[in-house]
Amino acid sequence: MSTPYPHLNAPLDLGFTTLKNRIMMGSMHTGLEDKYKEYDQFAAYFEARAKGGTALIVTGGFSPNLEGWLYPFASKMSSRSAVKHHLKITEAVHKHDGKIVMQLLHAGRYAYHPLSVSASNIKSPINPFKPRELGDFGIRRTIASFAKAAKLAQEAGYDGVEVMGSEGYFLNQFICKRTNQRTDRWGGPVENRARLSTEIVRRIRETVGPNFIIIYRHSLLDLVEGGNTWDEVETIAKMIEEAGATLLNTGIGWHEARVPTIVTSVPRAAFAEQTARLKKVLSIPVIASNRINTPEVAEDLIASGACDMVSMARPLLADPEFANKAREGRADEINTCIACNQACLDHTFTLKKASCLVNPRACHETEIVDKPVTRRKKMAVVGAGPAGLASATELARRGHDVTLFDQASQIGGQFNMAKLIPGKEEFYETLRYFGKQLEIQGVKQRLGQRVDADLLASEGFEEVILATGIKPRTPAIEGVTHPKVLSYIDVLLHKAEVGKKVAVIGAGGIGFDVSEFLAHDPAHKSPTLDLEAWKKEWGITFDPNNAGGIDRVEPQPPAPAREIWLCQRKDEPLGKRLGKTSGWVHKASLKSRRVHFMQGVDYLKIDDLGLHLLTPHGPEILKVDNVILCAGQEPLRELAEPIQAKGMTVHVVGGAFVAAELDAKRAINQATRLAVTL
Repeated sequence: MSTPYPHLNAPLDLGFTTLKNRIMMGSMHTGLEDKYKEYDQFAAYFEARAKGGTALIVTGGFSPNLEGWLYPFASKMSSRSAVKHHLKITEAVHKHDGKIVMQLLHAGRYAYHPLSVSASNIKSPINPFKPRELGDFGIRRTIASFAKAAKLAQEAGYDGVEVMGSEGYFLNQFICKRTNQRTDRWGGPVENRARLSTEIVRRIRETVGPNFIIIYRHSLLDLVEGGNTWDEVETIAKMIEEAGATLLNTGIGWHEARVPTIVTSVPRAAFAEQTARLKKVLSIPVIASNRINTPEVAEDLIASGACDMVSMARPLLADPEFANKAREGRADEINTCIACNQACLDHTFTLKKASCLVNPRACHETEIVDKPVTRRKKMAVVGAGPAGLASATELARRGHDVTLFDQASQIGGQFNMAKLIPGKEEFYETLRYFGKQLEIQGVKQRLGQRVDADLLASEGFEEVILATGIKPRTPAIEGVTHPKVLSYIDVLLHKAEVGKKVAVIGAGGIGFDVSEFLAHDPAHKSPTLDLEAWKKEWGITFDPNNAGGIDRVEPQPPAPAREIWLCQRKDEPLGKRLGKTSGWVHKASLKSRRVHFMQGVDYLKIDDLGLHLLTPHGPEILKVDNVILCAGQEPLRELAEPIQAKGMTVHVVGGAFVAAELDAKRAINQATRLAVTL
């Protein structure tokens, strides 16, 4: 069968085995790894991706010993008793002609416990525990632990292992001068600093034999001071190849780096140039990673010779059928990862089970199960925002007769504002996906139409999903009706004219987004879509002579389009409640555009002079042209009682249920879980 992505779908011959395509699901910790009682769900999670056509799957990280634990009682592969639990995972993947490897990850100084060890006893800036410098005996014991873990993985049916040598974890800590200040045979010149990784790969190969996949994940760009030069990156990669690695996977950045590498504002395939450079000096296949989320991007990378394979972790959370859809020419049906991190990494780093904002089934495959309906019902979904779209498509997929109403002329609701924020262009993809699903599932659309209970009753709807969303809250401030005052909806949807000096009231997610929107000059392309502009903004370079990728020139963000004051009542740092893995990026972006952060203020009044505040330092007047209200929302659910009065069952979801910072993650999850039960 012909395919629109011939390079992506071509087999990859590894000599002793063949991968059926060039798609690898990269490693990602989900929380399912840590408890054997979760392994039925863990197996179902991986089985869905194997069934969806993924050629090679990498698990979340398993430590080879106690010291390497990410945190107490986290995933570990050090005992034969674990083998039987893992067999259900490998069997589930092999059932669908997929291959799966276990990632072996030693946390080093990133371990969140007092037993942590590293190359030198240098504390990480993101961890309260200072590691112990590992002695020579401990190093040799760790090498043996890696080999033993690989052998146990082999006994458990895994097709290979991935040795984690990037992102600032244990092996990366030995490799870089930043964290390796040793003077023995494990420190000093690059050949010594790479000795540990090389010995681990060599010992694993000796232990498991020739017909076992060994992937080494190598840091190509550390993005921290004290990182490796490109010559050192190449030297290490060649040593790893010689030691017996089958594939070389690429890692970008340390967790402590102050450069974003995977959030939605990072351009697609931003680091592929580094992979292409390394591929030229190696004989083994090289895998590209980071912000590759569509088959078009993946195909271009492989076709151009930048890599032999692509690693996609979160995109396969978002759509387990990614590979099959790409192979069958159904790319427009792919539920694209928007790199928001809200349900995946933000969950992982707060010890919650991972999932996906656009696909709440991810890691919950045994909980959210489609069952054909016993009786087809005529159902109305009122509101075509995220909750309404999830409801309508799920109900129709199960067999109900569904009509979707919205007073707007297009689907999307609040996503139609989110997609306008510079750095959030990926939201267009979610709306494209839902639009296609409405078409496939046969949902009737009645857009541009206001709905009332009489209309719904007259058309014979049995049940109604009320997904009418929110209305902005108007704070009780003197002068709030002044002509200077605009709501965020006025600014984003209605294109209201905004002056050059602006105060934004409310520093939640919406306030940050509106500030980002107003700080950017619309005449300039978003950095998300312009790799060179993005690199300048964050002060990084791909110049091989710059160690770690840190540009010696100061970051060069574009001049802000406006002077902005972002204000909040809470006396706490602005952005404190944003997502753990992306909030710091939003804060850094606004600060680079010289947005003024003001906390602990009281709003006194708004008049011709501007916004009058009481700050911790006394009264102050912000002499602004406009005041933008981003001060929260209220649920819009006035239709619920009239619908019930007409004898119809009504279910309230999304913002209409709880108006809290336009939480699309909660809205889609709630709507999906409801729809599979009706």
